Amino acid sequence: MRSDRVFQSFPVTADTHGLAAYRGRGGYGGLTKALTSMQPLEVEQQVAASGLQGRGGAGFGVGQKWSFVNKRAPVVYLCCNADEGEPGTFKDRWILEHSPHQLLEGMLLASYALRVRHAFVYIRGEFDLPLRRLQGALQEAREAGLVGERILGSDFSCDIVIHRGAGAYVCGEESSLLNSLEGKKGYPRNKPPFPAIKGLYQRPTVVNNVETLSAVPWIIVNGGAAYAAMGVKKNPGTRLFGVSGHVKRPGLFERPTGYPMHKLLFEDAGGVLGGKALKAVIPGGSSTPILTAAEAEHLTLDAEALSKAGSMLGSGAMIVIAEGTCMVRLLQVLTRFYSHESCGQCTPCREGTDWMNRILQRILAGRGTPADLVSLQEIPQAIMGKTICALGDAASMPVLSFIRKFGPEFQHYVEHGRSMHDGRLTV
Repeated sequence: MRSDRVFQSFPVTADTHGLAAYRGRGGYGGLTKALTSMQPLEVEQQVAASGLQGRGGAGFGVGQKWSFVNKRAPVVYLCCNADEGEPGTFKDRWILEHSPHQLLEGMLLASYALRVRHAFVYIRGEFDLPLRRLQGALQEAREAGLVGERILGSDFSCDIVIHRGAGAYVCGEESSLLNSLEGKKGYPRNKPPFPAIKGLYQRPTVVNNVETLSAVPWIIVNGGAAYAAMGVKKNPGTRLFGVSGHVKRPGLFERPTGYPMHKLLFEDAGGVLGGKALKAVIPGGSSTPILTAAEAEHLTLDAEALSKAGSMLGSGAMIVIAEGTCMVRLLQVLTRFYSHESCGQCTPCREGTDWMNRILQRILAGRGTPADLVSLQEIPQAIMGKTICALGDAASMPVLSFIRKFGPEFQHYVEHGRSMHDGRLTV
């Protein structure tokens, strides 16, 4: 692997996902190093020194999360969250399709550090090729003695089980994922206790994202300090940014944290489709507050900068929106998704997400009233912070940010019963 890239340091070919190709680019070198010359605590210390933060959206420190686990417990579990369901997000899918062994090696290193004997991958139910690629990689790893008993002739043994979800967005939340793994309904759990104390089958459990675990092999090979030296100090390393929407070259880009957003969009991704002006950007998946073109102009891609701008880095999924797009219709697409995906356990989320969606449907049908616009500002605030998991917040933040930043478009639709773009709709 090149020293400045953790993921996309190889050309994607027909056999990129295979064991031979992965070993050819240095794969399983980190596992070999750990099992032959490092104690489990040293692996954990290197990850902590790297400053690696979770890449699933919450951004929690990985070393800190691992430190909460009682490694002396009779049983400790590791769960990889591959339930990538956030609209606009496709980075984990890329890893599963093109470098699944990188994830497996990361899981084995984490399992070694945490004294895990059984690890699980919870993969999104709609994934087909990613599932087949991961299953194939796991079979190759078992046959090569990289998974199972006495790995690489050491005293370390670990098995990995793949569990396919049933297509519920809420199971991307770690406690819902654990309930689903146990065969229960995918409802979020009240916290505390946190999974690190009582997780899968009431045992200490660590849940990490695909991209997070896939960064661990590079860290072990090159050292935590080398990883910490990339990107910004408070949120180091590289990230996979998925760029989609009205952009000339949509795709996945690995860049260090702190990379200029404008450069990513207009140089790397080629700028806005059709030569149109940029209207807005959703920076971290559909649940993150939207940014206007002016707000995005001088932003850097790190959690602190986006937080100051009133949004979040989230999953690193950037949705580009061109001028001419009707923001009323776009917001209704988002509210429809969250209304459908609410698990129904919490009343504010169950009732509020559906209520917001019905209001927007009424506005689009030309029957909206000024009171509807007031409701679209009040309902999200009645949901946020009042649910067990963050789905309620995820549904509310886009509504608030759309109304606040593009209010005249919503007012026009209510007053005239149609979009202010007069048929020049791009969404």
